Formats: sequence, C-alpha cells, structure tokens
Amino acid sequence: MRVALAEDGALFREGLLMLLQATGHEVVGATADGDSLLDLLATEPCDVAILDIRMPPEPDGGLITAERLRAKYPDMGLLFLSHYAESHYLMRILNIGTDAIGYRLKEKVGSVDVLSDTLDRIRDGEIVIEPSLAKRLVERPRGEKKGLVASLSERETDVLKLMAEGRSNNGIAGQLFVTPKAVEKHIANIFGKLGLHADTSENHRRVLAVLAFLRSQRDDD
Repeated sequence: MRVALAEDGALFREGLLMLLQATGHEVVGATADGDSLLDLLATEPCDVAILDIRMPPEPDGGLITAERLRAKYPDMGLLFLSHYAESHYLMRILNIGTDAIGYRLKEKVGSVDVLSDTLDRIRDGEIVIEPSLAKRLVERPRGEKKGLVASLSERETDVLKLMAEGRSNNGIAGQLFVTPKAVEKHIANIFGKLGLHADTSENHRRVLAVLAFLRSQRDDD
C-alpha cells in the first residue's frame, strides 16, 4: 500500500522507513513534522499515514495533524505511534475516529509481521489498539459503570473485557471455563444490550462493543 510517515526522531524515522520498504510498501514521503506531512499529502495520496503522537508543531502534534487529515481525507487510514501507552491519548484518538485507525507502541512495531498486520487491519477499516493498553484499561478498578454497559450482567462484562484484550471466542471460552457456544450466546446478548444490531459485520460489532466498554472506563476528570 502507499504509506506516508511523520516522525521527528531521525533515527526511528529512518529505521521505520527501511522496515516499510522491506515489507513491500510504497513510502510516498517521510517528514519530521505534521505541517510537512500535510503539504506532502496535498500532492501525494496515500492509504495510511503513520504519525508520531509527540512531534511538532504542537507537543501532541500528531493528534492535531490527524484531526486535520481525517477532516480532509476521511478514507485515509491513520496509525499513531508513541513510546507511551496512555489512556488519554487513546480517548483523543477515539474522538478523531473509530474506523481505519490505530495506536501502537513504537517498540512493538519493530518486526515485519507486526507492522504489516497492523497496516493491513487499518487499511481494511479496523481499529487497532495496543493490547497492553486495552488490558490495563479493562483491569483498572472503576466506579459505577456508565451508559448501556451498566446493563450487562457480570458474566457478559467478563466476556467483553476479554474481547477488549483481543481474544477470540475460543480464547474467551478457555479463560472462563465455558463452551464456545456459551460465549457466542453472551456476545449476542452484549450486542443486543448495546444496540449493535445485525446490519453490520460481526467484526465491526465486536469493535464497537469494545469501544463502548473502554469509554465506560474513562476517568471522570
């Protein structure tokens, strides 16, 4: 696919550029800041833009740049990279969009397989959340659950937590010591209670359910 890159760290930028080329992607340009990326993409269309969260022109310039890109090129995928797995970054990313978007740690995308899988999923319209961040969010003690998530039973909440960690139905069944059929029933109940009806794909409904859960876990401050 056609990929553009904005990263102010020269060493990491060059390393990622080499990795992208090794995976067979066409890199249309690599810049050191968000403004240069916007100028580049005005003449060089791409499928996915990769952005460092903390870069010029603002302290969190990748997020500012992404907001402008999503408004101008709504079909372009966005992959955010950071040294830090921070929930406040994730919530800002979710406000930018929930389709064709990803948030990964820099240290986790240093292999061809992980980088290619992440880019493919974003190009296909998925949201890709750093697993360690999703796991930390779902395990963090919280107060009263918010919104429709509060209507879930304790077992349905357990299933949704494991979905947020990226586990398959069989993986969830193994963790909860139940049958895959039972997991399917719980997931159907979750979809129903969250108002996620069968007019969208199973995978998309799983993503939306996980997003609803993660949003319910937000701090009140």
